[in-house]
Amino acid sequence: MSSEYKYHSKFWLEEPEPDNPFAAKSCYCQGYDVYGQILKNAGWFEYLLVMFRGERPSTSCTRLLETLAIALANPGPREASVRAAMNAGVAGTNHSSALMAALAVGAGQYGGAQEVVECVNAWKSCGTDFDSWVRALTDPEKREHADIWLPMEHAPGFDPNGDVTPTPVRQVLNQLSELGPGDGALRWLKEHREDLERLVGYPLAMSGVAAAALVDLRLNADQASMLYLILRLPGAAAHAIEQGEMGWKKFPYYGPGVELEPSADSRPDASSEAGGCRDA
Repeated sequence: MSSEYKYHSKFWLEEPEPDNPFAAKSCYCQGYDVYGQILKNAGWFEYLLVMFRGERPSTSCTRLLETLAIALANPGPREASVRAAMNAGVAGTNHSSALMAALAVGAGQYGGAQEVVECVNAWKSCGTDFDSWVRALTDPEKREHADIWLPMEHAPGFDPNGDVTPTPVRQVLNQLSELGPGDGALRWLKEHREDLERLVGYPLAMSGVAAAALVDLRLNADQASMLYLILRLPGAAAHAIEQGEMGWKKFPYYGPGVELEPSADSRPDASSEAGGCRDA
């Protein structure tokens, strides 16, 4: 086969079946035989880190990712991306539509994957230097290049609509910080959380905790964004299925905001008004 028809990958290699070039005989991820080695020797989260990072992770890293995945698995119906999936589910659309709705809404800058990108980039610039964080959060640099994303309207990783740090956010931060490295982002964030919250004027959000964990897992902004989107899909899927089974009559549409007006054809004498002539 000509080289111009070949796909190129640095982490994935396939060997075709001798009698079918369209089917793989063996697959290698970062040099590991996926179906001969990884399948029987590795766990799901270990495999994810091998795929994304290019190396076999330590037990502590695997445990950190697994715990983060549990924390993110179902953001709950208060979260916009989950509600988007619920809307799709109760409307009776196909399952892919529900997941795409969750991904689309969950990709943004308010609690979404793009906010995680902003946080990871901030960690890259600021590290664990508090003065650098003060400058980054109070006087962020203006972008000098065009972007599809508008400038952030709040400090990334914090909830501008909150007054106090939600209990689950504190619980997740406490648990993850025990699993992260001693000099890592999670430990530093736990130690300085209250100072940072006073600085920005509102509480830490789950997106900020997740970003710190993904930084401690040595993932870059693109990898962190992708994993954040993936890890929040199980809850969206479960809620979409449930709402589809329960039906629209139990779904809380915002009734007071919906006003129905009769159409032109349903009004009295609509036919004569349309023609502009009436009997004397």
